[in-house]
Amino acid sequence: MATYIALVNFTDQGIRHIRQTTERAKGLMNAAANLGIKIKDIYWTLGAFDAVFTAEAPDDETMTAFAASMGSLGNIRTQTMRAFSAQEMNQILAKLPAMDVASAK
Repeated sequence: MATYIALVNFTDQGIRHIRQTTERAKGLMNAAANLGIKIKDIYWTLGAFDAVFTAEAPDDETMTAFAASMGSLGNIRTQTMRAFSAQEMNQILAKLPAMDVASAK
């Protein structure tokens, strides 16, 4: 499973119905589960974003479909990022070709 971090902003509609935000979060988790996505954490935040959540999904296409579906409800807009663990990053780094420093100039 791939890991994703989503930064969330409420739309005008979402903020008008802020009192239901925790109930909507439960719905988000259920909708995600129906697609094989596990929402690991949801936090409501201060600052540039109203909330953030982390999720595990089978692939980018599934996560994209989920984000589009949630956005179409009109309460949130998301910026979703693929995240890599240290182990995954080490596997990526192992694929880097060796570079000759002298020829890289």
